Amino acid sequence: MTTALVSYWSRGQRTERAAYVVGVLLMVSGLIHLAILVISGASWVGPLSLRKPTTFGLSFGLTLVTVTWVASFLPLSTRARSRLLGMFTAACVFETALVSLQAWRGVPSHFNVETAFDAMVARMLAGGGIVLVAIIVVLTFAAFRTNPRVPISLRVAIRIGFVALVCAVVVGMLMIANGMMLVFAGDPQAAYATGGALKPTHAVTMHAILLLPALAWLLSFANWTEQRRLGVVLMAGAGYVVLGGVVAAGNFVGLDLRQVSAPTVCLFALGALLLLATVLLALSAAARAPIDGIQHLGPSSDSHGARAAASARTTTSGSGGGR
Repeated sequence: MTTALVSYWSRGQRTERAAYVVGVLLMVSGLIHLAILVISGASWVGPLSLRKPTTFGLSFGLTLVTVTWVASFLPLSTRARSRLLGMFTAACVFETALVSLQAWRGVPSHFNVETAFDAMVARMLAGGGIVLVAIIVVLTFAAFRTNPRVPISLRVAIRIGFVALVCAVVVGMLMIANGMMLVFAGDPQAAYATGGALKPTHAVTMHAILLLPALAWLLSFANWTEQRRLGVVLMAGAGYVVLGGVVAAGNFVGLDLRQVSAPTVCLFALGALLLLATVLLALSAAARAPIDGIQHLGPSSDSHGARAAASARTTTSGSGGGR
């Protein structure tokens, strides 16, 4: 597994390596803001809190690293992958930097049009968000293209993850649009109070792109047939859909946690248990009888990709896939 992880760096393009470094730096930025927030005892709520640069740094950093890693499995040319990841990296840095700038200036970053500069920042944040949405949509379409070099279990995990990520960014754009409508209607306080009402849905759909492909990648080290790996991935995907669906349904209707019904709690628990069970199952299977798993499959590793596809076909035949 260590060799496989290192291969994403050693075989990666320069753009991929830069994206990994920038992603880590963004997460470090989030952790620094978190430390300042804890040490200073400042407020965790409100549009002026350092919580925003904390969450933006951690979330954008993790998402950048994840998307860069997952993109190595997509059927993209070297030039297309480099351009898409380059723009995605720049947009992640752009968004995080602007939010951090406004936090240190002591003014809200979103829904703030009090001055010409603040209005420009708000528009730039919206523009950066549009770029992110466009790139994610392009990568999602690429994920649904035929790619026999990647086992079906990983392809399915990536597709579910990208669809969930599209939902996350669409929800984010809806929050911004709703807040800006309130601002233009002359009620900025309502925008600050309710503009982020869909954050739970945004958060729960954001990281399926990490969890599900990581699970499928881990299963590639298990001495299983490909059909069995696919079954576990589908079970995990179903758990994530149930979990996200419950959160989104309650969020959109404005359901208070104290008003959640017993069936809703049971559905949420079912989704969480399915996810937990599949993760534990994958860890156990990969540890018991490990085989060579999936490594970097970008344009620079065509021969390795052919071997991975051959291995997937072998395990599919029911022999167990051992080497």
